[in-house]
Order: sequence, then structure tokens, then C-alpha cells
Amino acid sequence: MRLFRSRGRDHDVRRVRPALVPAVLRLRAGQYAEAEAAARAVAADRPADAPLALAVAALSAGAQGRHAEALAEYDALLPVFGRDFGAEHPQTLLLRSNRAQTLIALGRHAECEAECAAVARAADRVRGPERPRMTAAARNGQIYAVNAQGRHPEAERLAREALDAHRTADRFTLALRLGLARSLNGQARHKEALAEAERAGKLSRRLPEEQRRAETGAVELAMAGALLGLGRGTEARSRAVVAHDACVAAFGPGHYRTAEARALLDRIGGV
Repeated sequence: MRLFRSRGRDHDVRRVRPALVPAVLRLRAGQYAEAEAAARAVAADRPADAPLALAVAALSAGAQGRHAEALAEYDALLPVFGRDFGAEHPQTLLLRSNRAQTLIALGRHAECEAECAAVARAADRVRGPERPRMTAAARNGQIYAVNAQGRHPEAERLAREALDAHRTADRFTLALRLGLARSLNGQARHKEALAEAERAGKLSRRLPEEQRRAETGAVELAMAGALLGLGRGTEARSRAVVAHDACVAAFGPGHYRTAEARALLDRIGGV
């Protein structure tokens, strides 16, 4: 769930306000500290661009594992976006999706579920090319939150419905497949979960790097969970180590996915 989409097309960059292009390009490249610094400089120097610039800064802060700080920034920006763009403008809905992702990171799963469901309903009323991606992004957050609350059969149903509605082979499909794998692992259907994680891995390898960057470590985590459930502990630990190291390198030690990988390694133990 990202405010500025990464589709690997030049026209996406041209749709960003010119002053924000350097920050957005750094964000897409995974240079989160540099993106944040560039965005905050724009916010300080160009008041008209400040709301969008601070949204980039919040995304960058969250990607570095500073989730509480990112949430505070989103909370401050929501009324500004509502005033400047409108409550159901795509920019406002995308900001809400990014805020919901931060709620996941802070363990506020019931709030995330409710917000993502609301954003998905609003996105369904939006006309234009952004609608399918906004809906898929919101459904992905909802699926993660439902899984996190232990309602795995419900999460499976939501994931299959979302995948059926979103037929494009893009990073949203990747995220939805990973949500499906998580729901299957939660139901102890580990063989199916492993097959789904492998499908996600194949899709990930076909995507441009900037599209799969947000899911760094997620495929390996899904595979590790399935392998552990199948009693293949040594393989599970190897995958979990890869996931943890990748997350530390991409997001830092404070990111919620890094913590998830560390917790899985603790569960596996010294296999």
C-alpha cells in the first residue's frame, strides 16, 4: 500500500509534482533515508507541496521501521488531504491505505481491518485507472489484519476473492498471494501454503525490482512457515535467515517484518 505507485513507467514519475521527483525516485530505489531527507527539504521550502512531501517522508520513515512516527505524520496529514483533495479523492484514499499499513506494524489489527475495508469500499466508487490498484492494496491490508487476528478461513476467502478480481500480474497480486499463503499456514494446510508461496516467488522474480521491493523477505517468510509446519526445520531456518537478513538490509532492525522474521527464527530454534 503505497501512496506513490511503482509501476516502472516514466509517465508515473511525470505525474508527480516536479519538486518531489527526486524524493520519489529515491523512495522507489529503496533509499529511504535519502528519500525522507529530500521530501522534508521540499516540505520546508515549498509550502504548496508540503502535504504531499510529508506523505513521502512518512512512507520513508515507516520503511525504516519508525512506525509510530509515521503514524503520527499520517494522522496530522489526513485532515489536510481531506480539505485539499476531498475525502474520497485517490490521494486521500491512498494516504489512508498507507496509514493502515502502519497500524499493522504497530499491532493495531482490528483498526487496520476496519480502515482497509472502508478504503476498499470507497475505492470501488472511484473512476479511473487507479481504482483496481487502490482496491487491491486495501484488501491486502485487510487480509493481513484478519490473519493477524487468527481468522484464517475468512482471510483465505478474502484473498481468493481479491485475486479473482485483480487479474494483473503485479506487486498487488504478489502481496495477495502471500496473504493467501499466510491464511493457509494459519489453518495448518502447509503443503498448500508452500505451493502458494512458491507461486508468489515465481511472480516476484518476474517483476521489476522496484515493484517487489516492498515485499522484501515476505516470500521467504511464507515458505519458512510452511516448511516448519511440514517438519522440514532445517530448510525452514535457512529461509527464515534469508528473510531476516534481507529485511535488516532493506528496512532496518526496527521494521515489523524484520521482527516477524526474528520471531520465526526464535520459534524454529537451533534446528
